[in-house]
Amino acid sequence: MKKPWPTKAAMEQVYCMRLWGRGETDFYSGNGSHDDALVQPYLEVVRNFLNSFSRGLRVCDLGCGDFNIGRQLLDHALHYIAVDIVPALINYNKVHFQFDNLEFRYLNIATDELPEGDVVILRQVLQHLSNDEVQSVLNKINSFRYLILTEHHPEYHFTPNADIISGQGIRLNKNSGLVIEQPPFNFRFRDRTELLSIKVPEGKGVIKTMLYKIQ
Repeated sequence: MKKPWPTKAAMEQVYCMRLWGRGETDFYSGNGSHDDALVQPYLEVVRNFLNSFSRGLRVCDLGCGDFNIGRQLLDHALHYIAVDIVPALINYNKVHFQFDNLEFRYLNIATDELPEGDVVILRQVLQHLSNDEVQSVLNKINSFRYLILTEHHPEYHFTPNADIISGQGIRLNKNSGLVIEQPPFNFRFRDRTELLSIKVPEGKGVIKTMLYKIQ
């Protein structure tokens, strides 16, 4: 029996009640997915990485949200699988984004089997999950060659990996952030590179994007 984590209901509430703000569509994944100061530098480094391979990579975007980010990476991927836990959001995206190299899947990334691919993208997704769910996801991605992970951290000294209840909030309120190579996760990898670090205005921390070579 699958463990009854509350993530699906929490994420459905986020979109239903527009807890991350209101955009021009029925679904909005917040300023972190739409603010050009955060989005454009991220797109640049991820495109550069994807384009560095002569043969295109198969990308699995786990927690694709309203797909404002993913739609701008499609041309740089051989195949793109976009996953989210909210069925209505996935159905909406299927109608509004239709490309030959794109497919959407409704999955709970903590409990369901993940698609196959070369690189997995987790952009400000794990920060919303409990430690148990984070561990479950990390256990499944060893078959990928690369992980591109983006997390929101306090700007200065913090205690990594404080546990939370899955939902809208993140560890920043506990002066914490996810660092997957530290306990209790101790994620194993061959190499690690910091692709990007962006200070959030008004002292609201730092958003870091790391590239992990897994295989």
